[in-house]
Amino acid sequence: MDIVVYEDSSKTKIKMIVECKKPDIKLSASDQRQLENYMNLSDVEIGVLFNGNNSIYLHRNKQNQFEEIPAIPRYGEKLSEIGLFTKDQLKKTHNLKSIFNEIRGWIVANGNITRDETIASQMIILLLCKVFDEKFTKITDKCEFRVSLSDTDDDVYNRINQLFTKTKNLYSDVLTDTDKIEFDGKTLRGIIGKIQSFKIMDTERDIMADAFEVFIDKSVKESEGQFFTPRNVINTIIAAIDIKDTDKIIDSACGSGGFLVEALKTVETIIDKKGNEYGWNEATKLAQWQSYAIKNIRGLEKDPFLAKLSKSYMAILGDGKGGIYREDTLDLPQNWQQQTQNEIKLDSFDILLANPPFGKNIKVEGKDKLSQYTLAKKIDSKGKQTLVKTGNVSTLFLERNLQFLRKGGKMGIILPEPYFALKSYINCMDFIFNGNNVMWVIDLPQNTFRPHNNAKCCAIIIEKGKPQQEYINMAVAEYIGHDHQGKAIYNADKTVKDDTPQIIKEILERRENNGELKSNYKKTLTFKVKASDVIEKHILVPRFYWKTKLDLIEQDAKNKNINLISLKTLIDDEIVESFSGHGSPKGELKGEGDIPYIRVKDIVNWQPYIDITSLIPRDEYEKHFSSKKALKAKDILYVSRGSYRIGSVAMVSPYDGEMLLTREIVVIRMKKLDNKYGLTPEYLLYALSHKYVWEQTENKVFYEPCLPNIDDRWKEIMIPIPNDKKTFQDIKNRVENAIKNQWKSKEDIKTLKEDFDVFMV
Repeated sequence: MDIVVYEDSSKTKIKMIVECKKPDIKLSASDQRQLENYMNLSDVEIGVLFNGNNSIYLHRNKQNQFEEIPAIPRYGEKLSEIGLFTKDQLKKTHNLKSIFNEIRGWIVANGNITRDETIASQMIILLLCKVFDEKFTKITDKCEFRVSLSDTDDDVYNRINQLFTKTKNLYSDVLTDTDKIEFDGKTLRGIIGKIQSFKIMDTERDIMADAFEVFIDKSVKESEGQFFTPRNVINTIIAAIDIKDTDKIIDSACGSGGFLVEALKTVETIIDKKGNEYGWNEATKLAQWQSYAIKNIRGLEKDPFLAKLSKSYMAILGDGKGGIYREDTLDLPQNWQQQTQNEIKLDSFDILLANPPFGKNIKVEGKDKLSQYTLAKKIDSKGKQTLVKTGNVSTLFLERNLQFLRKGGKMGIILPEPYFALKSYINCMDFIFNGNNVMWVIDLPQNTFRPHNNAKCCAIIIEKGKPQQEYINMAVAEYIGHDHQGKAIYNADKTVKDDTPQIIKEILERRENNGELKSNYKKTLTFKVKASDVIEKHILVPRFYWKTKLDLIEQDAKNKNINLISLKTLIDDEIVESFSGHGSPKGELKGEGDIPYIRVKDIVNWQPYIDITSLIPRDEYEKHFSSKKALKAKDILYVSRGSYRIGSVAMVSPYDGEMLLTREIVVIRMKKLDNKYGLTPEYLLYALSHKYVWEQTENKVFYEPCLPNIDDRWKEIMIPIPNDKKTFQDIKNRVENAIKNQWKSKEDIKTLKEDFDVFMV
């Protein structure tokens, strides 16, 4: 027993006891029996079992029997009065997300439905019923959206079903004849009891949106490229695109409606500010905002579930639901329904916001459909233009989205990073720069869409049909507020580790100061890059140009009396040379020979790890081996491509013998041992492992569709060389001793193998 609630300040009679459990402990039948024992011992009527996420409310009746009740009485309320609210007794809440989390947990544990998509659909129906009840119940009448102690499960189901029939008539553009209440009476009792006392319509839109996403986020379909766009990302794009209260806005792949809801909230803020200037009352502001939503907000969504979800989201948060249409955005517009054709036309929108689906499993086919797009055509070696058989969904959305905009209209779109750097997507970059103005590019961390999707993405803001501005604005977010599992990450001061609030602040500050920053930031996250340099390099990835991190490294190096030399300088001075790995053997031959095959994962602790399950036959080794790429002792193996290991290094020892290297490994060799910098192979190994190098590496790794890759950009990395000769020599000596000790172990093991037939080492 953890909490005791008394009837009054005299503490003579206990009204309720609360038994608390740890959040990671699921409430069980034995926990409930423990609570019942406490209630018997204290002769109390009401008990609560709570684990921080879910709760169970118990009532002990006059027959000493325990029954679960839908809610606990509010202050001054009797048990018999639970749920018997009049409309004027409903209260606002600021804690709706935690309540919705509790509801979802309760449904999964106790309800008759467990599938996420069905739970989301049913909660949409119930929330629409709640909104209807709040709108059309007279101020002093009892609410229909309620459950009391005297209600049976059938009473609850029948009352809510009757309310649903009336709700369906009002929201006929959201709810269809096939929609029905699928929760049973018991499940409805548990849900309604937790939200019946709150006034949803008076809940701030931010709070309501947070809460609604509890159900949206669990129900989206990651398998088809559909996943929830974090709101901090949406708000960053909206800040960069600078929405006005006259703009006509469309999301061509609106999913659950996140972009449109946040755009509406932005316009609401503008209207509120304007209303204050002109002395409008709240009713006038609301009417102005609703009029804007009806006239100017449009969305397209192919998936029927998500189309309903976005309509409902818009309806519950305010208005604009009528502007959502279920269509295939990439299809010919003349194939859309007539109402869609009337409301959504190409070359007519001021703002487009979208996170279109992407993924190799989403195929766009059909000659008529593909013929609409320049980017669905390819040019062969003879210069002949032909139509591809299967279109890339992200590429086609890029072109269709520009088609939606009028001249001067602005598009904010999220695309996978390969579009911003890889040669295979150069046609897309050329298309973007052909007669359009790239205003902003925002680098998003790889964790942005995890755990739903591993794709590394960037957001780009493009102004259609306008000359390219001299400088492209760029931003880099290293942290997005959560890790690869979707769990929140924190700074030392317990604040969420999220760079987007600072980026938004810098964007707004630059807008107010003709593109300049006036504030002093410890680490500036926005900057400008000459457009001509970007076009020449065909690289649009912001962190590639981000000097802030390099400036911090250079300043730290200066403070520590360290010189920085680029690897390219060492290559140009012929001190260092490099070549790529040999290649990959046939998979079925791994483990069938005695020659080590070294992969990315085998570069460990400055040594190449010999995995006996990957030993290959000599004839397979000779197929890939070239004498020009024969390994020597003190060669450095550098990982240039891989999921996590890029930048990892190892040194070849005299005892490693013949090895076949995967192409993802680059060999770096000290060509001139007597050099002006005093570098040794061992020191170079150390330098490539230095924190300065790792911090630079993060900015030079680009994400291909399959694996991240640093390509030749590793040559631009600056390695540290201490100016103090004593420090420099001390590092070299210690690294050389460490390598000698490693090699001594390898020598001993090699001797054991030769003398005593040791194999499994």
